[in-house]
Amino acid sequence: MNRCVLALHLFLRNATAGARARRLDGGDRGDVPGWVLVTLMTAGLVVGLWAVAGPRFEALFTQAMDTVVGQL
Repeated sequence: MNRCVLALHLFLRNATAGARARRLDGGDRGDVPGWVLVTLMTAGLVVGLWAVAGPRFEALFTQAMDTVVGQL
């Protein structure tokens, strides 16, 4: 897990460094690094939730499916 966090940290550091360099050059090419950050943070939240609550999600899904199949 530490390798993933380190890789994410390095990626975000490089992405923000590139954004700062573009601002210093005066080029206005949009806020792509911002959207990348939002996407990565959302993916990180999903992975974190899934890691913590995965077994509970599975139990909830199984219970719901058993209820639906039991009514047929």
